[in-house]
Amino acid sequence: MTVDLAAWPDLVVVMLGFRVGSLRGLPSFLRIGRGLREIAQSPPDGLLAAHQCLHGWNHVGIRQYWRDLDALEAFTRSMPHAGWWKDFLADRHGNGFWHEAYAARGGMEAIYVDMPHAPGLGAFAPALPAHGRLMSSRSRLGR
Repeated sequence: MTVDLAAWPDLVVVMLGFRVGSLRGLPSFLRIGRGLREIAQSPPDGLLAAHQCLHGWNHVGIRQYWRDLDALEAFTRSMPHAGWWKDFLADRHGNGFWHEAYAARGGMEAIYVDMPHAPGLGAFAPALPAHGRLMSSRSRLGR
């Protein structure tokens, strides 16, 4: 089978992961799990599909397919996602998070927060501080 991406010219694929770094981080991990179940039961507008995987005993991953960057941004800026992100950044409890986004129209971007060994692009690409124009996915994708 071959997929006709012409039907989805603005598709954005997001790969993300959450790594538990200590026992203190388990409650955060469980909250994320509840949130993921809620998303699976009631997908936000623009989320076409999502698949979970296990990268290690303490590291879960998700692959998401979004209709377009506008839908992805609308989700990340609204509740409950905005609340999860704010809570996580306020106190990571020793946990790490990462995401990589790939746009069908071209462009890739990634962030890694408290990951001792960044997966994917972070394993070989040079790192830049996420400030200024690099604060948003849209800017990092060059849109």
